[in-house]
Amino acid sequence: MIVIYHDVGGAHSTAVAANIHIGNLPMDRIPSKKELLDLPTFDKMEKKDLGRLIYIGKDEFNADVYTLARKYAPDIVIPAIMDMYSIFNKNTDELIIVDTKPTVNLLMNIGGYTSRKLHWVSFGRPIVTKGTQQAYMNIVNMVTGVKNNLKNR
Repeated sequence: MIVIYHDVGGAHSTAVAANIHIGNLPMDRIPSKKELLDLPTFDKMEKKDLGRLIYIGKDEFNADVYTLARKYAPDIVIPAIMDMYSIFNKNTDELIIVDTKPTVNLLMNIGGYTSRKLHWVSFGRPIVTKGTQQAYMNIVNMVTGVKNNLKNR
């Protein structure tokens, strides 16, 4: 089983969702700024990471959890991943691909853009971190749905 959390930049909502999924972040409370910033990929993705699957870890269902920065091309990237998976595994029943973009709020957009795109990290990182804390329980709810899906398979 493979779970891929994806969005535009792969540095915030995907990093958080994947780390919630594998138990590196709590499901019952909003993490501290330090807990978010200590994640290996939170607000640290670079241009070279775009389009690459980043392995985050394994969950309690033995599923491998990845993140993906796919820019503004989900209509191209996601079908390509599904087709490749199908070629090698004959079906896509063991593949779950989750778009985390619906959990992203305005602060995450502003902070992520200024930190990652403009490289104004000292300005953008506190903004995206605060936005992520505000969106956190929405991300938890998304991950809970994915985990329930895995449990019921």
